[in-house]
Amino acid sequence: MAEMHCIINPMSRDGNSGKLWPKILPRLEENWKVTAHMTESVGHATEIAWKLRKEFQDAENKPLIVAMGGDGTVNEVASALRGSDLILGLIPTGSGNDLAMAHGLHRKKLDLTIETLKNGIDRSVGALRLEGVPAPSVKGYPAPMPRECDGPINSEGNVVRWVFLESDAGVTSMTSRAKLSRGKWIRGSLKYTYLGLTEVLRWKKKMAWVKVDDEEPLKGDMSVLAFTMSETFGGGYRVCPGASPTNPHGHLILGFNLSKMKMIRLMGPLRKGTHIGRFGIEYKDAKKVEIRSLGDDGEPTDSSHSPPLFVQSDGEPCIQTPVVLEFYPNQLIVRGAKSVAWN
Repeated sequence: MAEMHCIINPMSRDGNSGKLWPKILPRLEENWKVTAHMTESVGHATEIAWKLRKEFQDAENKPLIVAMGGDGTVNEVASALRGSDLILGLIPTGSGNDLAMAHGLHRKKLDLTIETLKNGIDRSVGALRLEGVPAPSVKGYPAPMPRECDGPINSEGNVVRWVFLESDAGVTSMTSRAKLSRGKWIRGSLKYTYLGLTEVLRWKKKMAWVKVDDEEPLKGDMSVLAFTMSETFGGGYRVCPGASPTNPHGHLILGFNLSKMKMIRLMGPLRKGTHIGRFGIEYKDAKKVEIRSLGDDGEPTDSSHSPPLFVQSDGEPCIQTPVVLEFYPNQLIVRGAKSVAWN
């Protein structure tokens, strides 16, 4: 019988993931010899997956490594497996589950999820390398620390994180930061809608210098920026319509100098993917994005924004400016459905 190591975040979706595991385990054991690993804190999934990678790196018959939880859990496991030939499987039980959706995993029907884990297609996908200043800890969410699996840093004091779904900055990253301490009583994608509205109302201008590839840098109040590997995030918002994790580049949307009213008016179109072109929103292919704060003289600085401008990695607002995001191909092998929307 094939071997599976399942890394479960029991606290995903406000503890619902842990309640589901006893029901899911017997179904998995019909097809695999299953070893379960329960996470106990932020970052623990990466530690578990990194140990498994070292244990099986020279094995002839490698197990399927499955992340069970939301996009944050998937990111932690994927970060440890990145660059190896171990295959990542997904059981989506979080609030957003956008990376699982991108690979055709069903969020509600367990039979379809197991069928994909058994007979799906293994695809090599790219990732974004995010390097910047660590964000401070908040209410039990620790500041990010350097990890062996992320590789070396380019600037002293920075940390690196890898992005397999999306990285964003602006009001959307502030929404994710708010999720760490507010809105825990709301389930599912409605949480992102509620927090998004409240963060728009709280929004303070974030003057930024943004350079995309070799283009002329842009300056202004950076209202919206998302650099993605897939079409949706935030529980189904179609931020980059048609984006594919197998493309040889990332997918970027940019919006500057938007009023609070315009940002609120964008929320409906963002969910449907009809926002491109509205209020000057741009959508382009990109391989590198740099974000820096502006000084009083209007020139870019090496200082972080104050108050901070957070930049997130797959839903985790763990970095602050200045940051560099860069695309790298063929970083991870993901088992997905035979038929996906972008293929």
